Amino acid sequence: MDRDTGSGGPSTPSGPTARLRRRKGSNEVPPEVETNGDRLLFKDRNKYKSMLIRTYSTVWMIGGFVSIIYLGHLYIWAMVVVIQIFMAKELFNLLRKAHEDRQLPGFRLLNWLVNGFMWFILTLKKKMYKYQFSQYAWTHMILIVVFTQSAFTVANIFEGIFWFLLPASLIVINDIAAYIFGFFFGRTPLIKLSPRKTWEGFIGASFATMISAFMLANILGRFQWLTCPRKDLSTGWLECDPGPLFKPEYFTVPQWFPEWFPWREISILPVQWHALCLGLFASIIAPFGGFFASGFKRAFKIKDFGDSIPGHGGITDRMDCQMVMAVFAYIYHQSFIVPQSLSIEMIMDQILMNLTFEEQRALYTKLGQIIMEKQFGES
Repeated sequence: MDRDTGSGGPSTPSGPTARLRRRKGSNEVPPEVETNGDRLLFKDRNKYKSMLIRTYSTVWMIGGFVSIIYLGHLYIWAMVVVIQIFMAKELFNLLRKAHEDRQLPGFRLLNWLVNGFMWFILTLKKKMYKYQFSQYAWTHMILIVVFTQSAFTVANIFEGIFWFLLPASLIVINDIAAYIFGFFFGRTPLIKLSPRKTWEGFIGASFATMISAFMLANILGRFQWLTCPRKDLSTGWLECDPGPLFKPEYFTVPQWFPEWFPWREISILPVQWHALCLGLFASIIAPFGGFFASGFKRAFKIKDFGDSIPGHGGITDRMDCQMVMAVFAYIYHQSFIVPQSLSIEMIMDQILMNLTFEEQRALYTKLGQIIMEKQFGES
């Protein structure tokens, strides 16, 4: 066999493929790339097979999700709890090191003991302090990130399934649209943390998400089962006054519209304008939750958080953007949707605390004048 006597050892490949060699001990598989001028063109020999597997899993997930939505609030809440448990399990498995854990009997119980401070102190072991304290900090970070945001999700559910279903659906639509646009048109890399994400996929998904948000809100907003809030843990059918947000407003189509347009009058729900804000966040800001997760995985040199969903990875891989979206949907709903109800007691407290005696007396006199005017006006 011929040998390269000039190098004194095995030859080292040069060029882009050399920089993409797989690191030792890493299960992260870099994408195949080739250079074409200033562009990177992603190539995957098995991309169509991967797409079929991903599509098959997506159909099953959407079917199961729709079934749980039909069952109602309590079943959705149970689904959220199960998802959070699986996410926590994946993250704990990622951070745990088997070698160190074997030297610390019972230390893994800290992952599930919220009030395990005393147990943590008692299990501290010499030469393992750094590992134990890092695991203790990671445990509480995971509990806060995973389970705290689930409280916002549950709150959205009981405010009306609409406020859970619409934001969650927009994230799914954005993810699917980004995959499709990137799959067929993607040429320009978007961010180094996710080499397979492209500007074409990001922009195409943004437009698709905004349009879907406006249309989907019109469809979902017409079902009382989705719009009525649940005030208790019952499972019966819901009936309520939908409120002004879910009452259609009618607009006449301008005359310059082409004659083939089938509608001369269009009904729009006011909530559709709010849906555009949710769609904008889902398409522009929420994807950065996925980028954060990508950076997290790269830090630990892994490709996915798990393998529970064929073609998608783990539960956490599918829920990274959902966590960000759930928090935003709750804050938006509480800030711009929920009416700020003020009781007489609250108003009186504000008057007594913030107004001087002279200002209170002037307010009393002014209110008396307004009441007298109304009484004379009615008579």
